[in-house]
Amino acid sequence: MTTVTFQIAPNPPPRLDKALGRDVPDEAALSRSRLSKLIADGAVSIDGRVITDPRYRVTEGAAVAVTVSVAEESHIGAEDIPLDVVFEDDDLIVVNKPAGMVVHPAPGTPGGTLVNALIHHCGESLSGVGGLKRPGIVHRIDKDTSGLLVVAKSDRAHHHLADQFAAHTVQRRYLAVCYGVPDANDPRLRGIKGTSFEAGNTLRIQTFLGRHKTDRQRQAVSFTAGRHAVTRARILSAYGDPSCAALLECWLETGRTHQIRVHMAHCGHALIGDPVYGGRRKLSPKAIGERGVAAVTEFSRQALHAASLGFTHPVTGENLSFEAPVPDDFHDLMRALEE
Repeated sequence: MTTVTFQIAPNPPPRLDKALGRDVPDEAALSRSRLSKLIADGAVSIDGRVITDPRYRVTEGAAVAVTVSVAEESHIGAEDIPLDVVFEDDDLIVVNKPAGMVVHPAPGTPGGTLVNALIHHCGESLSGVGGLKRPGIVHRIDKDTSGLLVVAKSDRAHHHLADQFAAHTVQRRYLAVCYGVPDANDPRLRGIKGTSFEAGNTLRIQTFLGRHKTDRQRQAVSFTAGRHAVTRARILSAYGDPSCAALLECWLETGRTHQIRVHMAHCGHALIGDPVYGGRRKLSPKAIGERGVAAVTEFSRQALHAASLGFTHPVTGENLSFEAPVPDDFHDLMRALEE
């Protein structure tokens, strides 16, 4: 058990939880959500009096004492699963997740996840997120999407990284292979609600996304309800003669569940291999050859790879940028289509 003490600075926010979030020392590594829980648990006193109301109006110069217990072991088990670590320090870790790995345990996937692997890999270097020795997941990619993820190892890193994702300042670029070629010269695309083109033949898709009305495992496009979502994509290569598939670079202005997959399907260019939104389309051997047809038919997951990731280090303030090459199956698909 340890006690963090500090004073409220001038012009405090009107609520206690927000004032503590602003003024708590960085070295305490306490996120706003953790502070809110500590308030509710009676672990925060103001001028010697315990306050449990997060809406309490605190004044400048008030003496704050926050009692923090040592981080407990997580209920999630450690598993010795190999990880492709791209970068790691005391506050965060960047990994290149393989396709087929779930990020976080869930009722249908209690083990074998990235979190299980991280708990084993990080060991005692996990200082605690939300009072538990566990990695802080600030964003996710789908089970069958490969590529880069940043994960917090401390509460302070979790708090600052979450803020960057909320502010949409994290740079995320994906590679995708889709059916057809989403070109600005296609009049069909210009007639689809929510789609437009920007300079450089960049496709922009803006809709709301929310749960599908009848299938809770799917997301669906809406223009009246859901969460605001913006995806951009540009063509890197077109495959076939005539062109019937394309390699895209996609980037997110927002980060919603299945966003790229849903948006590309919405505009008629679903990702190859996507079992939920793509379906199976017949491609002509005359256009892409027998090998190309076989590669598309046999590709067993959505052709989507989180290729690059950029953000500001939550502690040092350094601008970090990482890239991950496409995995073998993705590379083989591109090569077959190119040939």
